[in-house]
Amino acid sequence: MERQARRGAAKGRAQTPQLRRRLGRADLRAVPQARRELRELLRHWGGPGRSETAELLTSELVTNAIVHTDHDAVLTATVGPGGLRVEVRDFMACRPRLCAPKADEATHGRGLVLVQSLADAWGVRPHAVGKSVWFELDADAA
Repeated sequence: MERQARRGAAKGRAQTPQLRRRLGRADLRAVPQARRELRELLRHWGGPGRSETAELLTSELVTNAIVHTDHDAVLTATVGPGGLRVEVRDFMACRPRLCAPKADEATHGRGLVLVQSLADAWGVRPHAVGKSVWFELDADAA
């Protein structure tokens, strides 16, 4: 598994805290590991509750990539002046669907609804191979 925490790429440029982690196919251990690594990245970031919201939404995107694709994925979280951006890239062309969860499915169908409800912005960006599902949180928004 690949994990990198970067504090700036080039000399003279502003440092941008970042987490980058490869997520193994069907490796559900990656979900709590990603949460811990994100928590460390966000230790001094955001207003009350913002890092917990970021952890929850990141868990949803990571879980979706692990459960609904047949390939590895890559998690990238970047803290910048405007806030936090988290992106999970997978290598499957199918776009995620936002759907209302069914009452009898207690653990399925709520991930993207949570992302839509709690993120300040979110979306899906297609790539030549696969896609990225991302969200952004402002540091101090309530």
